[in-house]
Amino acid sequence: MPKILKVGIIGLGHLHPVSYMPHFIKCSHTEVVAACDIKESLRTSFTKQFGVKTYTQWQELLDNEKIDLAYIFLPHCDCDAAAVACAAKGIHVIVEKPVASTSAKAEIIASACQKNKVLFSTPYLWRYHPVVRKMKEAVDSGLLGRIVGCEGRCAAGGLHRYIDGHSEWMLDRAQSGGGPMYNLGVHWIDLYRWLLNSEITEVIGRNVHVNPAYNIEDNSFAIATFASGATLALDISYTVPDSYPFGRDLYLSLRGTEGCISFAPSFEGTSQTLFICSNNKKFGGAPRQTIQFEMESIPGYCGSLGLEYVNEITHNILHQEQPFIGGDDAVKTLKVVEAIYDAAQSGQSRTVNYTKK
Repeated sequence: MPKILKVGIIGLGHLHPVSYMPHFIKCSHTEVVAACDIKESLRTSFTKQFGVKTYTQWQELLDNEKIDLAYIFLPHCDCDAAAVACAAKGIHVIVEKPVASTSAKAEIIASACQKNKVLFSTPYLWRYHPVVRKMKEAVDSGLLGRIVGCEGRCAAGGLHRYIDGHSEWMLDRAQSGGGPMYNLGVHWIDLYRWLLNSEITEVIGRNVHVNPAYNIEDNSFAIATFASGATLALDISYTVPDSYPFGRDLYLSLRGTEGCISFAPSFEGTSQTLFICSNNKKFGGAPRQTIQFEMESIPGYCGSLGLEYVNEITHNILHQEQPFIGGDDAVKTLKVVEAIYDAAQSGQSRTVNYTKK
Protein backbone atom coordinates (compact mmCIF):
# COMPACT_ATOMS: atom_id res chain seq x y z
CA MET A 1 0.00 0.00 0.00
CA PRO A 2 1.59 3.32 -1.03
CA LYS A 3 1.98 5.95 1.69
CA ILE A 4 -0.72 8.59 1.71
CA LEU A 5 0.37 12.09 2.65
CA LYS A 6 -2.16 13.85 4.85
CA VAL A 7 -2.61 17.42 3.61
CA GLY A 8 -3.81 20.48 5.49
CA ILE A 9 -4.90 23.60 3.63
CA ILE A 10 -4.12 26.75 5.59
CA GLY A 11 -6.22 29.65 4.35
CA LEU A 12 -9.30 29.59 2.12
CA GLY A 13 -9.48 33.33 1.37
CA HIS A 14 -7.67 32.95 -1.93
CA LEU A 15 -8.55 32.26 -5.56
CA HIS A 16 -6.84 28.86 -5.70
CA PRO A 17 -7.58 26.49 -2.73
CA VAL A 18 -10.81 25.13 -4.19
CA SER A 19 -9.29 24.65 -7.65
CA TYR A 20 -6.37 22.65 -6.21
CA MET A 21 -8.74 20.10 -4.68
CA PRO A 22 -9.22 18.10 -7.93
CA HIS A 23 -5.43 17.58 -8.02
CA PHE A 24 -5.20 16.41 -4.42
CA ILE A 25 -8.18 14.11 -5.02
CA LYS A 26 -6.70 12.67 -8.22
CA CYS A 27 -3.19 12.24 -6.81
CA SER A 28 -2.92 8.71 -5.41
CA HIS A 29 -0.61 9.81 -2.59
CA THR A 30 -2.54 12.72 -1.04
CA GLU A 31 -5.59 13.13 1.16
CA VAL A 32 -6.78 16.54 2.32
CA VAL A 33 -7.83 15.96 5.94
CA ALA A 34 -8.37 19.52 7.19
CA ALA A 35 -8.51 23.18 6.22
CA CYS A 36 -8.77 26.45 8.09
CA ASP A 37 -9.87 30.04 7.69
CA ILE A 38 -11.11 32.79 9.96
CA LYS A 39 -14.21 33.31 7.80
CA GLU A 40 -17.08 30.99 8.71
CA SER A 41 -18.70 31.28 5.29
CA LEU A 42 -15.55 29.96 3.57
CA ARG A 43 -15.22 27.09 6.05
CA THR A 44 -18.86 26.10 5.65
CA SER A 45 -18.69 26.19 1.87
CA PHE A 46 -15.46 24.16 1.74
CA THR A 47 -16.82 21.47 4.08
CA LYS A 48 -20.07 21.26 2.13
CA GLN A 49 -18.23 20.90 -1.18
CA PHE A 50 -15.47 18.48 -0.15
CA GLY A 51 -16.48 16.99 3.20
CA VAL A 52 -13.27 18.21 4.82
CA LYS A 53 -13.03 19.18 8.48
CA THR A 54 -12.25 22.85 9.06
CA TYR A 55 -10.83 25.04 11.82
CA THR A 56 -10.92 28.77 12.47
CA GLN A 57 -7.20 29.21 13.17
CA TRP A 58 -4.21 27.41 11.65
CA GLN A 59 -2.83 26.88 15.15
CA GLU A 60 -5.93 24.78 15.97
CA LEU A 61 -5.40 22.71 12.85
CA LEU A 62 -1.78 21.98 13.73
CA ASP A 63 -2.69 21.13 17.35
CA ASN A 64 -5.50 18.75 16.43
CA GLU A 65 -4.45 17.15 13.15
CA LYS A 66 -1.49 15.01 12.17
CA ILE A 67 -0.57 16.26 8.70
CA ASP A 68 2.44 15.60 6.49
CA LEU A 69 2.07 18.50 4.07
CA ALA A 70 0.67 22.00 4.52
CA TYR A 71 -0.43 24.13 1.59
CA ILE A 72 -0.52 27.75 2.74
CA PHE A 73 -2.84 30.30 1.06
CA LEU A 74 -2.76 33.02 3.73
CA PRO A 75 -2.24 36.75 3.09
CA HIS A 76 1.41 37.11 2.10
CA CYS A 77 2.30 38.95 5.32
CA ASP A 78 1.10 35.98 7.42
CA CYS A 79 2.63 33.09 5.50
CA ASP A 80 5.97 33.04 7.31
CA ALA A 81 4.53 32.47 10.79
CA ALA A 82 2.40 29.53 9.66
CA ALA A 83 5.18 28.02 7.53
CA VAL A 84 7.75 28.23 10.35
CA ALA A 85 5.29 26.59 12.78
CA CYS A 86 4.68 23.78 10.28
CA ALA A 87 8.40 23.24 9.74
CA ALA A 88 8.97 23.04 13.50
CA LYS A 89 6.49 20.16 13.60
CA GLY A 90 8.23 18.36 10.73
CA ILE A 91 5.48 19.23 8.25
CA HIS A 92 6.49 19.80 4.62
CA VAL A 93 5.45 23.18 3.25
CA ILE A 94 4.08 24.52 -0.02
CA VAL A 95 3.42 28.26 0.12
CA GLU A 96 1.44 29.94 -2.62
CA LYS A 97 3.58 32.45 -4.50
CA PRO A 98 5.19 34.83 -3.79
CA VAL A 99 5.42 33.00 -0.37
CA ALA A 100 5.79 36.19 1.71
CA SER A 101 5.38 39.97 1.66
CA THR A 102 9.17 40.48 1.85
CA SER A 103 12.24 38.51 0.85
CA ALA A 104 13.41 38.63 4.48
CA LYS A 105 10.29 36.68 5.51
CA ALA A 106 10.83 34.24 2.64
CA GLU A 107 14.37 33.67 3.94
CA ILE A 108 12.96 32.92 7.39
CA ILE A 109 10.72 30.23 5.87
CA ALA A 110 13.60 28.75 3.88
CA SER A 111 15.88 28.66 6.93
CA ALA A 112 13.21 27.02 9.12
CA CYS A 113 12.50 24.35 6.52
CA GLN A 114 16.19 23.65 6.01
CA LYS A 115 16.79 23.44 9.78
CA ASN A 116 13.93 20.98 10.23
CA LYS A 117 14.73 19.03 7.07
CA VAL A 118 11.33 19.49 5.44
CA LEU A 119 10.51 20.34 1.84
CA PHE A 120 9.71 23.95 0.93
CA SER A 121 8.33 24.79 -2.51
CA THR A 122 6.10 27.26 -4.29
CA PRO A 123 4.04 26.56 -7.43
CA TYR A 124 5.67 28.49 -10.26
CA LEU A 125 3.71 26.22 -12.55
CA TRP A 126 4.68 27.80 -15.87
CA ARG A 127 7.91 25.81 -15.70
CA TYR A 128 5.74 22.72 -16.25
CA HIS A 129 4.03 23.98 -19.40
CA PRO A 130 4.95 21.76 -22.40
CA VAL A 131 5.30 24.80 -24.69
CA VAL A 132 7.61 26.53 -22.23
CA ARG A 133 9.67 23.37 -21.96
CA LYS A 134 10.06 23.42 -25.73
CA MET A 135 11.26 27.01 -25.39
CA LYS A 136 13.78 25.83 -22.80
CA GLU A 137 15.01 23.17 -25.22
CA ALA A 138 15.50 25.80 -27.92
CA VAL A 139 17.55 27.98 -25.58
CA ASP A 140 19.67 25.14 -24.17
CA SER A 141 20.37 23.64 -27.61
CA GLY A 142 21.70 26.93 -28.96
CA LEU A 143 18.98 27.11 -31.59
CA LEU A 144 18.49 30.81 -30.87
CA GLY A 145 22.15 31.63 -30.39
CA ARG A 146 23.06 33.97 -27.54
CA ILE A 147 19.89 35.37 -26.01
CA VAL A 148 19.79 39.15 -26.29
CA GLY A 149 16.24 40.25 -25.49
CA CYS A 150 13.10 38.83 -23.87
CA GLU A 151 9.54 40.03 -23.31
CA GLY A 152 7.02 38.97 -20.72
CA ARG A 153 3.46 40.27 -20.50
CA CYS A 154 1.03 39.11 -17.84
CA ALA A 155 -2.08 41.21 -17.62
CA ALA A 156 -5.05 39.97 -15.62
CA GLY A 157 -8.03 41.89 -14.46
CA GLY A 158 -9.66 43.52 -12.96
CA LEU A 159 -9.32 44.14 -9.28
CA HIS A 160 -12.88 42.96 -8.66
CA ARG A 161 -11.84 39.35 -9.18
CA TYR A 162 -9.97 39.45 -5.87
CA ILE A 163 -13.01 40.84 -4.09
CA ASP A 164 -15.28 38.28 -5.73
CA GLY A 165 -12.74 35.56 -4.84
CA HIS A 166 -12.72 36.43 -1.12
CA SER A 167 -9.11 37.63 -1.29
CA GLU A 168 -9.60 41.38 -1.00
CA TRP A 169 -6.49 41.47 1.19
CA MET A 170 -4.55 41.17 -2.09
CA LEU A 171 -5.42 44.82 -2.74
CA ASP A 172 -3.87 46.03 0.53
CA ARG A 173 -0.11 46.66 0.37
CA ALA A 174 0.41 45.86 4.05
CA GLN A 175 -0.97 42.35 3.56
CA SER A 176 0.10 41.54 -0.01
CA GLY A 177 3.41 43.38 -0.24
CA GLY A 178 2.40 45.16 -3.42
CA GLY A 179 0.44 44.93 -6.64
CA PRO A 180 0.66 42.84 -9.79
CA MET A 181 4.45 42.44 -9.84
CA TYR A 182 4.22 40.69 -6.45
CA ASN A 183 1.29 38.52 -7.43
CA LEU A 184 1.72 37.94 -11.18
CA GLY A 185 5.11 39.23 -12.25
CA VAL A 186 6.86 36.70 -10.03
CA HIS A 187 5.74 33.97 -12.45
CA TRP A 188 7.65 35.52 -15.35
CA ILE A 189 10.66 36.50 -13.22
CA ASP A 190 11.05 32.91 -12.03
CA LEU A 191 10.38 31.54 -15.49
CA TYR A 192 13.04 33.61 -17.25
CA ARG A 193 15.57 32.85 -14.49
CA TRP A 194 14.99 29.20 -15.33
CA LEU A 195 14.83 29.60 -19.12
CA LEU A 196 18.10 31.53 -19.26
CA ASN A 197 19.78 29.72 -16.37
CA SER A 198 20.94 33.14 -15.22
CA GLU A 199 20.15 35.59 -12.42
CA ILE A 200 18.84 39.13 -12.79
CA THR A 201 21.48 41.60 -11.67
CA GLU A 202 19.98 45.05 -12.34
CA VAL A 203 16.48 46.47 -12.81
CA ILE A 204 14.63 49.63 -13.80
CA GLY A 205 11.01 49.94 -12.64
CA ARG A 206 7.90 52.02 -13.08
CA ASN A 207 4.60 51.59 -11.25
CA VAL A 208 1.32 53.17 -12.37
CA HIS A 209 -1.56 53.64 -9.91
CA VAL A 210 -4.95 53.91 -11.63
CA ASN A 211 -7.61 52.95 -9.06
CA PRO A 212 -7.52 55.37 -6.09
CA ALA A 213 -9.67 53.09 -3.94
CA TYR A 214 -6.68 50.82 -3.20
CA ASN A 215 -3.13 51.47 -2.04
CA ILE A 216 -1.46 49.21 -4.57
CA GLU A 217 -0.45 50.05 -8.12
CA ASP A 218 -2.49 48.52 -10.96
CA ASN A 219 0.36 48.34 -13.48
CA SER A 220 4.03 47.55 -13.06
CA PHE A 221 6.73 47.73 -15.70
CA ALA A 222 10.38 46.70 -15.49
CA ILE A 223 13.53 46.31 -17.54
CA ALA A 224 15.73 43.57 -16.06
CA THR A 225 19.32 42.74 -17.00
CA PHE A 226 20.65 39.22 -16.49
CA ALA A 227 24.19 38.18 -15.60
CA SER A 228 24.28 36.56 -19.05
CA GLY A 229 23.78 39.98 -20.66
CA ALA A 230 20.19 39.35 -21.80
CA THR A 231 17.54 42.02 -21.18
CA LEU A 232 13.94 41.28 -20.16
CA ALA A 233 11.03 43.73 -20.57
CA LEU A 234 8.12 43.04 -18.19
CA ASP A 235 4.58 44.41 -18.53
CA ILE A 236 2.49 43.24 -15.58
CA SER A 237 -0.96 44.56 -14.71
CA TYR A 238 -4.43 44.17 -13.26
CA THR A 239 -5.99 46.36 -15.96
CA VAL A 240 -7.41 43.95 -18.51
CA PRO A 241 -10.98 44.86 -19.51
CA ASP A 242 -13.75 42.45 -18.57
CA SER A 243 -14.42 41.90 -22.27
CA TYR A 244 -10.91 40.49 -22.84
CA PRO A 245 -11.08 36.72 -23.61
CA PHE A 246 -10.88 34.85 -20.29
CA GLY A 247 -9.49 37.97 -18.63
CA ARG A 248 -5.84 37.27 -19.47
CA ASP A 249 -3.38 38.88 -21.88
CA LEU A 250 -0.25 36.72 -21.83
CA TYR A 251 2.90 36.75 -23.92
CA LEU A 252 6.42 35.30 -23.76
CA SER A 253 9.28 35.74 -26.21
CA LEU A 254 13.04 35.37 -26.57
CA ARG A 255 15.29 36.82 -29.24
CA GLY A 256 18.84 35.63 -29.83
CA THR A 257 21.67 36.13 -32.25
CA GLU A 258 20.43 33.27 -34.47
CA GLY A 259 16.69 33.16 -33.93
CA CYS A 260 13.59 34.13 -32.01
CA ILE A 261 10.72 32.35 -30.36
CA SER A 262 7.29 33.56 -29.21
CA PHE A 263 4.32 32.15 -27.34
CA ALA A 264 0.97 33.79 -26.56
CA PRO A 265 -0.57 31.32 -24.09
CA SER A 266 -4.23 30.55 -24.39
CA PHE A 267 -5.33 30.80 -20.76
CA GLU A 268 -8.35 28.57 -21.31
CA GLY A 269 -8.55 25.67 -23.69
CA THR A 270 -6.09 23.04 -24.77
CA SER A 271 -4.76 24.35 -28.11
CA GLN A 272 -1.43 26.18 -27.90
CA THR A 273 0.88 27.53 -30.61
CA LEU A 274 4.63 28.17 -30.53
CA PHE A 275 6.49 30.09 -33.25
CA ILE A 276 10.22 29.61 -33.82
CA CYS A 277 12.36 31.32 -36.43
CA SER A 278 16.03 30.39 -36.64
CA ASN A 279 19.03 30.63 -38.97
CA ASN A 280 20.61 27.68 -37.19
CA LYS A 281 21.53 24.82 -39.55
CA LYS A 282 19.52 22.44 -37.34
CA PHE A 283 16.42 23.97 -38.90
CA GLY A 284 17.61 23.00 -42.37
CA GLY A 285 15.24 24.16 -45.10
CA ALA A 286 12.51 25.22 -42.68
CA PRO A 287 13.79 28.31 -40.86
CA ARG A 288 10.28 29.25 -39.72
CA GLN A 289 8.24 26.74 -37.77
CA THR A 290 4.87 26.89 -36.08
CA ILE A 291 4.34 24.06 -33.60
CA GLN A 292 0.88 23.10 -32.40
CA PHE A 293 0.26 21.58 -28.97
CA GLU A 294 -2.95 19.85 -27.99
CA MET A 295 -2.89 19.62 -24.23
CA GLU A 296 -4.82 17.15 -22.14
CA SER A 297 -7.90 18.64 -20.52
CA ILE A 298 -7.63 18.12 -16.76
CA PRO A 299 -9.87 19.79 -14.14
CA GLY A 300 -8.23 21.85 -11.45
CA TYR A 301 -5.90 24.82 -11.17
CA CYS A 302 -3.77 25.18 -14.34
CA GLY A 303 -4.92 21.74 -15.52
CA SER A 304 -2.10 19.31 -16.26
CA LEU A 305 0.50 21.74 -14.88
CA GLY A 306 -1.08 21.77 -11.43
CA LEU A 307 -1.55 18.01 -11.35
CA GLU A 308 2.04 17.37 -12.41
CA TYR A 309 3.25 19.71 -9.70
CA VAL A 310 1.24 17.97 -6.96
CA ASN A 311 2.35 14.54 -8.17
CA GLU A 312 5.98 15.62 -8.31
CA ILE A 313 5.97 17.24 -4.87
CA THR A 314 4.50 14.12 -3.28
CA HIS A 315 7.16 12.02 -5.06
CA ASN A 316 9.85 14.38 -3.73
CA ILE A 317 8.56 14.00 -0.18
CA LEU A 318 8.16 10.23 -0.29
CA HIS A 319 11.62 9.75 -1.81
CA GLN A 320 13.33 12.52 0.19
CA GLU A 321 14.30 14.47 -2.92
CA GLN A 322 14.83 18.18 -3.42
CA PRO A 323 11.96 19.85 -5.29
CA PHE A 324 12.31 21.24 -8.81
CA ILE A 325 11.24 24.64 -7.45
CA GLY A 326 12.68 25.29 -4.01
CA GLY A 327 12.96 27.93 -1.35
CA ASP A 328 15.99 29.51 -2.99
CA ASP A 329 13.92 30.19 -6.12
CA ALA A 330 11.22 31.86 -4.03
CA VAL A 331 13.72 34.07 -2.19
CA LYS A 332 15.62 35.17 -5.30
CA THR A 333 12.43 35.99 -7.18
CA LEU A 334 11.19 38.18 -4.33
CA LYS A 335 14.52 39.99 -4.15
CA VAL A 336 14.10 40.93 -7.81
CA VAL A 337 10.58 42.22 -7.13
CA GLU A 338 11.80 44.33 -4.22
CA ALA A 339 14.54 45.81 -6.40
CA ILE A 340 11.93 46.70 -9.05
CA TYR A 341 9.78 48.51 -6.47
CA ASP A 342 12.83 50.30 -5.09
CA ALA A 343 13.83 51.36 -8.60
CA ALA A 344 10.30 52.57 -9.33
CA GLN A 345 10.21 54.66 -6.17
CA SER A 346 13.68 56.14 -6.63
CA GLY A 347 13.49 56.65 -10.38
CA GLN A 348 16.91 55.05 -10.72
CA SER A 349 18.21 51.62 -11.68
CA ARG A 350 18.86 49.22 -8.82
CA THR A 351 21.25 46.31 -8.40
CA VAL A 352 19.61 43.14 -7.10
CA ASN A 353 21.18 42.23 -3.76
CA TYR A 354 21.02 38.48 -3.18
CA THR A 355 22.84 38.69 0.18
CA LYS A 356 20.82 37.18 3.01
CA LYS A 357 19.14 39.84 5.13
